[in-house]
Amino acid sequence: MEIPSLHALHSVRERASAFVGRVRTTLFAVVVAIAIIALGAALYFRSEVVSLRSDPEAAARKEADAVIKMVGQLIVLPEDERPTVATVSDPELLKDQPFFARAKKGDKVLIYTNAKKAILYDPALNKIVEVVPLNIGDTKSKN
Repeated sequence: MEIPSLHALHSVRERASAFVGRVRTTLFAVVVAIAIIALGAALYFRSEVVSLRSDPEAAARKEADAVIKMVGQLIVLPEDERPTVATVSDPELLKDQPFFARAKKGDKVLIYTNAKKAILYDPALNKIVEVVPLNIGDTKSKN
């Protein structure tokens, strides 16, 4: 059995040292990249929290604007007013009302009080389910 020379052992040690150096450099770069991404995400979510605290209704307005835009692509909407937008959370409570007969959880209701119109919209299917005229406060009791 032949004993490796001192030169061969030194060469193996240099290659191992170079490999360990590359691994350390790569590992350091990965850790720095993860730290930068985490910091960026933290700053983004912090700014979202600050904006929600300063204007808590901003998210609701943004969602309502998106719903109005989607419904506006399917039907001509009144231009002179902004609707009240509501979400159907429990269709079982509303099933006895004809307007909500085909409503599902998550459907949106757009209520135009001046135009006296209500629209039931299914965002999952991107379809208008129902449109009805409203009678808000116009009914007078007859004696």
